[in-house]
Amino acid sequence: MIELKYKIYILYNMYSEKVIPILKEAGKDLAKYFGNVAISDKKEKMAYSVVTDLDLKTEKFIAKELKKVYPSIDFFGEEFGGNKKSDRFWLVDPIDGTAHFVRGMPFCTTMISLVEFGEVIFSAIYDFIKGDVYYAEKGKGARKNNEKISVSNRSLVDSYMTFEIDLTKKENLDIFLSLKNKSALFKTISCGYEYVLIAQGKIEGRISIDPYGHDWDYAPGSFLVKEAGGAVFNLKKDSYNFKNHNHFAGNPVVYEELKRLYKF
Repeated sequence: MIELKYKIYILYNMYSEKVIPILKEAGKDLAKYFGNVAISDKKEKMAYSVVTDLDLKTEKFIAKELKKVYPSIDFFGEEFGGNKKSDRFWLVDPIDGTAHFVRGMPFCTTMISLVEFGEVIFSAIYDFIKGDVYYAEKGKGARKNNEKISVSNRSLVDSYMTFEIDLTKKENLDIFLSLKNKSALFKTISCGYEYVLIAQGKIEGRISIDPYGHDWDYAPGSFLVKEAGGAVFNLKKDSYNFKNHNHFAGNPVVYEELKRLYKF
C-alpha cells in the first residue's frame, strides 16, 4: 500500500517535482534583490511597465533549466519570446509585478504554465517573497506547498474581487460602477498575486474586460483557479481559452450571480 501511494504521488508530481525546484532556485536571487534593484528599461510610459536586468536573467535561467529536464518542450517567455506555435511549450513570466518588485511591494511572483495543443495542463506560481509555491496539474486539483487549496463559496454581497477593466469604454464603465455597489473591488496590478488569493478562497474572483495583459499573465493563474474548483469562463461564452483575455475567474457562486446580472 505504501508503495502504491508513493507511485500515485510521483504521478501527481509529474511536472511539479522538476519545475518547482527550478522556480525556487530562480527565486533565491529575486528575494535577495527585492526592493533593491534598478530599472533597466520601460516597455511603455506607465509606471508599472518596467523591466530590470533580473527579469532577463531569470527568464534565461528558467529556459535553460527547463530545456535540461524537458528537452522536447519549446519555450516562450515575456522578455525574449520563443515558439508559441509548437504543440507543447512553456509559457513564462519571470517577474509578474516588476514595478512592485522594484519598490519592495510584495505583489510579485514568477509564473509558468505548460500549454499542450492549445490548452494549459500544468501551472505554477511562485511567491518568492514568502517562499510559497502554488501549482496545479490538469484534473488533479490545486495546491499550496503540497496542501490542497480551493476557492470560497461566498456570495456576491460578501465578496472581495479584483478587476482589470478598460474604463474608457462606456459599457465597461457602467458594469464597473454597478459592480462597485455589489462587491468590494480592488486591484494590485498583479495577476499572479490575485489569482492565488482566489485559489485559496481569500477573495472571490477576478474580472477582466478589455484588459491590457498578455497570455502569460492569465494562463497560469486562471488554470490554478479552475483546478481549485473555480469557475473560469470567457465572457459570454460557456468555455475558456486563455488567449481570449475577456474572462472571469472565481468561485462558482459569484459567477452564476454575475451571469444573471450582466448576461456574462
